[in-house]
Amino acid sequence: MAKVLVCVAWPYANGLIHVGHVTGSILPADIFARFNRLVGNDTVMVSGSDMHGAPITVSADKEGVSPEVVANRNHEANAKALAELGFDFDLFTSTHTRNHQETAQAMFLKLLEKGHLEKRSTPQFHCPRCKRFLPDRYVEGTCPHCGCTHARGDQCDSCGMDLNAEQLVGARCQLCGGVPELKQTEHYFLKLSHFTDEIGRYVEANKHWRPHVRAFTVNILKEGLADRAMTRDLSWGVPVPVPGFEGKRIYVWFEAVIGYLSATKEWAAMEGDPGAWKRYWEDPECRSYYFLGKDNIVFHTIIWPAILLGHGGLNLPYDVTANQFMNLGGQKFSKSMGVSIDLQSLLGKFKPDILRYYLSANMPETKDSEFSWEDFGQRVNNELVATYGNFLHRALSFTYKNFGKVTEKGELDDRDREALRRVDEAGKEVSAALAACEFRRALKGVMDLAQFGNQYFDSVAPWSLVGTDKARCGTVLHVSLLISKALAVMAWPFMPFSSESVWTQLCMDSTIKETGWKALSLPLNEGRELPRPTPQFAKVEASSGNDFQKYAALNLKVGKVLDVQQHPNADKLYLMTIDIGRPITIVSGLKEFYTADELRTKTLVIVTNLEPATLRGVKSEGMLLAAEAEGKLALLTPERDLPAGTQVSSGLEPGQKLLSFKEFQKLDMKAGSLESLAPPVLDIGGRKVPCVVEKGDAGKRYPVFLAGEKAMVITAADGTKIVFDREIAAGAKIR
Repeated sequence: MAKVLVCVAWPYANGLIHVGHVTGSILPADIFARFNRLVGNDTVMVSGSDMHGAPITVSADKEGVSPEVVANRNHEANAKALAELGFDFDLFTSTHTRNHQETAQAMFLKLLEKGHLEKRSTPQFHCPRCKRFLPDRYVEGTCPHCGCTHARGDQCDSCGMDLNAEQLVGARCQLCGGVPELKQTEHYFLKLSHFTDEIGRYVEANKHWRPHVRAFTVNILKEGLADRAMTRDLSWGVPVPVPGFEGKRIYVWFEAVIGYLSATKEWAAMEGDPGAWKRYWEDPECRSYYFLGKDNIVFHTIIWPAILLGHGGLNLPYDVTANQFMNLGGQKFSKSMGVSIDLQSLLGKFKPDILRYYLSANMPETKDSEFSWEDFGQRVNNELVATYGNFLHRALSFTYKNFGKVTEKGELDDRDREALRRVDEAGKEVSAALAACEFRRALKGVMDLAQFGNQYFDSVAPWSLVGTDKARCGTVLHVSLLISKALAVMAWPFMPFSSESVWTQLCMDSTIKETGWKALSLPLNEGRELPRPTPQFAKVEASSGNDFQKYAALNLKVGKVLDVQQHPNADKLYLMTIDIGRPITIVSGLKEFYTADELRTKTLVIVTNLEPATLRGVKSEGMLLAAEAEGKLALLTPERDLPAGTQVSSGLEPGQKLLSFKEFQKLDMKAGSLESLAPPVLDIGGRKVPCVVEKGDAGKRYPVFLAGEKAMVITAADGTKIVFDREIAAGAKIR
């Protein structure tokens, strides 16, 4: 029995977990841990919410609440969603615990004691308007490597390159948009240069790493390792345990990676064996696997190994299985950029195993992948339902209908023996692929066996045997049930809920989880009475899984009004400058309803993909959304403050093509009054319709998408509801 430690990159608790997180690190880790437990390896999987760092404080500053409020709220919501999707962590904790703080501080002091940390005076951006030093995440600008205009002061999410804020072109304060200036401040630097040779030898020895992980790391080593500041001018996070640094905090990427160690210690204490963590960190026979996205490679192949080497006596990562990005509309999933489909909204529409299947089949292991509703519908319907689920239900339902029990094996012919040989081969192929962290190859092995099962079932034609040779019919059904059992076992790491259901319907003892991988070779319980079989999966709507797909043509974003001026050529029009992640100009006819001063304080919802129109000599680059009724007008606005550029998608993939005004007018959006939540019902001007909404306040007006006799409350990508800035009648049309 081998020892395996599975470490999962910690998602920031600055928002809801999206499918990019799931495919990037969490799902592959869960598949791997489940497999290792099945084969009998001593396996521990740990992770949690990254509760510290600038993303949390940025979100908190914009909401006007404490970082702890934001972090705790998102941690609880994300932990619940991950549990619902079936992720089987030994511990999903957070970095905001006493145990983690003490572990991180002890590591910091150890490195300081050994001379690997050095205090230096260094220039850092300071915002004169905000009157504060700006941590890396508070600084944005253009990446000098790839030209991305939204690179952060510590890293570019687009190309993955490690950055210093001073390298950014056109650096700006993320909070106010102003131009920061460099001032001197004191910080502790990790002397990465101390570890260049050791890390070089370490990387060279790990030839089993994925090629893109090795290549990225080798390139950084070739450039030379620069010392890096490991403290920040922040009030939120793990305090620096050094006198004189009371107002500073340990850099989040120093303490977050230590979370793998602190979480294992916390798990051991919870198990009643406080020293058990040492089996996974000090025993050189234990292999530690780290699951993360490619934007975090440098922290796991350079910085974390340097920290471990500096401390001494702790295992280095055995494998760093970094996935590429899953994109949405050609853009990387990103909470901060508003490119997101949150996990909670998906779980409200689809069974967990349907999501697990699609995200596994589309996992970006070696290259970026793309999430699309059309692909989702096709793969679920044509693969999971029509191939995998179809075979299972055919085998079980035909056996139940004609025998009512598990049939006897009987005498096998060549086709039967070939079928069992294919089962054996599939088991070996899937096992080898899972052990090598090649999850798409493993899932293909499962699906290939399901396809073969359908072919076998058709070739033996039990429907033609049941009336002429029932013994032979029983044998071919027995073989079909053996294939079904093998599919359930091999698919269990990917789809645990449906696999256990099939196992039960086969009248097997115990559970797959308790039986382990050896369940592949177990015989069926001949003669046991079968329960009435139920299909495991049902088709989803072909292109979207959603009645509201037509609204995916819209690209709606949160916009913050920067300025309002009189149109030079029209008395009744305003010229508005609005920040949607970039400044745009909108010509609006709001003068009858709002003063310029009223509008200058607004955060609004903007249609960003309308064809530009020239109105009285000025080009308008978008449109504000507003509801109008009875001579009154109300603008759409987020229920709470959100960053400019946040996507307003209601879980739909945002439109990327320009939309004509005529096409826009065909969309039916109105104001609805929420009458009840159990079930959710909206009043649309006297018309009562069921609606899609997560919570909400009875009697409150919400803007909604309409699809026939159904409504969907419009929400931002993080689940924040869109509301009206003024009272407006239910049924008011949104334009």
